[in-house]
Amino acid sequence: MDFHLNNHNNNSSPSSSNSSSTPNPLRATPSASIATTATTTAGDDPMHSWWESISKARSRIHALASILPSSSSDSLMTLADSDRPALSLLSSPTAYSAVSDSLSSPESGAGSDPLCNWLYDTFLSSDPHLRLVVLSYLPLLSGLYLTRIHNSSSDSTTSLPSLSGFEAVLLALYASETKSRGGKPVVVTIPDLSQPSIYHTPRKQPGGGGSGNGVSQTRPSVGVMSAPLEPMVAVKSTKRACIVGVALDCYYKQISQMPSWSKLEFCQFAAGWAGQDCPCRREFDSGEEEVNTNGFPNGVNSKDEVEVEIEEEVVEEMGNLAIQRYDTNASALDSSKGARIPLPWELLQPVLRILGHCLLAPLNSQEVKDAASVAVRCLYARASHDLVPQAILATRSLIQLDKRARDTAKAAAATANSSSNANTPSKAKKPEILLVSK
Repeated sequence: MDFHLNNHNNNSSPSSSNSSSTPNPLRATPSASIATTATTTAGDDPMHSWWESISKARSRIHALASILPSSSSDSLMTLADSDRPALSLLSSPTAYSAVSDSLSSPESGAGSDPLCNWLYDTFLSSDPHLRLVVLSYLPLLSGLYLTRIHNSSSDSTTSLPSLSGFEAVLLALYASETKSRGGKPVVVTIPDLSQPSIYHTPRKQPGGGGSGNGVSQTRPSVGVMSAPLEPMVAVKSTKRACIVGVALDCYYKQISQMPSWSKLEFCQFAAGWAGQDCPCRREFDSGEEEVNTNGFPNGVNSKDEVEVEIEEEVVEEMGNLAIQRYDTNASALDSSKGARIPLPWELLQPVLRILGHCLLAPLNSQEVKDAASVAVRCLYARASHDLVPQAILATRSLIQLDKRARDTAKAAAATANSSSNANTPSKAKKPEILLVSK
């Protein structure tokens, strides 16, 4: 499987020179030519397009089942028989687990890896749902790639692995984003801070103020978020962070359709990439109050049984909203989910965008939000030690937004608790009996 990754430049990735002996995956296959002919002759028939999409998704699932172990083939065949096979594959945790186990094997990532070939060919298909399936595995693929390439380069005793299969998938994503941008940079317009607000219209200056219509002209400031992309046919060591960062941008554009386990895996890899487990990552959590186990201050337990049950439910809910504290052996800091790597801004910027969604999107699960909270704090500690101003500012902002969101949720839970206590009927008190001596 020749992914055209051969480059004899000194700056090229060491894994790119081992893929010349494999066949070319870009060659036209008979099935591809038949599908192209059928599409041309079918015209714009929606029914034919729908059936063609279903057939293509089923054929890709059958190809995946032939690659994975036989234990997961039955579940994949069930997905292929559904009405929407591509979306069923995207939302299947069993299929994701099977692909994850195969990608995580030590022999994966080479140019002859059939699973990398499947991901490459599936992304090149024109079906948008199949592309979403490939994007859902991008956190795992990029995490394994960066961890292996940097660990191998730092250890002189081990030979550099062949990761041209991973690189081919990343280059396919990079080429797709390069084409969609059309050679233009990604810019953002920054409002003029000299004006009272971004909606303010400058007042007319006496005497025209140097302009023809008597209105002072302000020039908006334009910030470049990403420079124009250059076409790449190989992953050079100097361009590796840019290529992975652009691939993560593709993931971020479709992140609302990504399953929760894919987001969770990305947060765990991001925490491992930061590789910073020091007390400064808990700097913003020092003022948090611990929740008492019985839910009452000073051990007071004199309330009615119904109110006690309500209090315990609210305390449990507020405990779930609190930031989960992980030690060095926790899953979010597991060394198998990524090791400390260089984090230039071109790679860290899309990482922070994805973590911002995982942290603040209302439909994310609490597990994803907690993992993103840990990852952001690890990245803040890393940026503080590396003295990177823009990274410190970005991570501090995300941490503050996370704290405000959790405080708001706790306040809402407390308000709901007080309103439920007001509506709870209290037990009738027994009449007091006074004994009067004659």
